[in-house]
Amino acid sequence: MSAKQTDSEAIAASLSEPKAFGVVFERHFEPIHRYLRRRLGAQRAEEATAQTFFLAFDGRGRFDPRQPSARPWIFGIATNVAGRHRRHEIRELRATAALGVERASDADGSEARLDAERMRGTLARCLAELPAEESDVLYLLVWAELDQPEIAAALGIPLGTVKSRLSRARGRVRSALDLPDHDQSTADLSPTRR
Repeated sequence: MSAKQTDSEAIAASLSEPKAFGVVFERHFEPIHRYLRRRLGAQRAEEATAQTFFLAFDGRGRFDPRQPSARPWIFGIATNVAGRHRRHEIRELRATAALGVERASDADGSEARLDAERMRGTLARCLAELPAEESDVLYLLVWAELDQPEIAAALGIPLGTVKSRLSRARGRVRSALDLPDHDQSTADLSPTRR
């Protein structure tokens, strides 16, 4: 297998030679695992990542060969797997919100870090209350670093739907954090996990 082989070529080859899927696994394992770890925590991420790649391998015959990258497709599978764990995810976020502000120290002089610590509980509460379709779009944008067309492909929804769900999710986060309506970043929405 060539390092320059596209995901589509590797998946097509894996239909007759299953080992060829290893290229796709190696290429996408770390980003998928990192995304699921942020959503589900370290313990559940291992199982969810394995399940994601099992489902991808099992469904590889349905992959659209016109797509050179399997990235959106696999993130779509991972998002569906994470959705099955949504109740646990919400419990974790609510527990984080209930902890309140941890005692923060200004020892390093980082005012921004202190502000982020103070907002952790509010952000966790807001994320727990987001409708699943909005949180999926937001997590894919922020944690998986997919662009909007990739999110649309991952979730199998129109680009306009991605944009409207993202707009609603950002609005809810801005409102919960009492941020102004102009362009604010939702860069790190991970209140509990790294």
